[in-house]
Amino acid sequence: MKNILAEAEIEEDFPKDFGIYDLNQFLNGINLYHSPELDFDNEGYVMIREGKSRAKYFFADPNVIVTPPDKEIALPSEDVCFVLDTKELDRLLKASSVYQLPDLSVIGEAGVVKLVVRDKKNDTSNEFSVVVGEADNEFVFNYKVENIKILPGSYEVVISKKLLSRFKSNSFDATYYIALEPDSTFG
Repeated sequence: MKNILAEAEIEEDFPKDFGIYDLNQFLNGINLYHSPELDFDNEGYVMIREGKSRAKYFFADPNVIVTPPDKEIALPSEDVCFVLDTKELDRLLKASSVYQLPDLSVIGEAGVVKLVVRDKKNDTSNEFSVVVGEADNEFVFNYKVENIKILPGSYEVVISKKLLSRFKSNSFDATYYIALEPDSTFG
């Protein structure tokens, strides 16, 4: 959909370039093991092994992988900033699943910034919210919950009213750029 971009520095060296279509799926598969060995000797997949367990993870066709621009990404403005703790993020995502809520909104009202999982198309839907900071302005920035595909951790979140946000990890060297929904409002 071209609405999420992630940048990360990793310690591991890989013997060849390969495409991963769903990074969360790949990383969750690696987490099935305590100390996995990755074998890249095969043409179209990596064999992940540990003890008696094996997994064959197929590489994505390079034609389906969208590559990021060569230049550094800069937000057009930095209008709202807050820290999102991993426990808060986990609770929001769990509440979204429990109540089957498709939207995550960052709302500034009455001097606070709160994150709310809800169904913004249904005024009588259940909601779950967490206060994450203070607000000088009124705003509603909307995401689809399905687009919040980030690794667990604490993040410094910066949102631009130009419908782009940055989630920079405080736990490891990773940054996510996630587009907001077009119905977001500021001021």
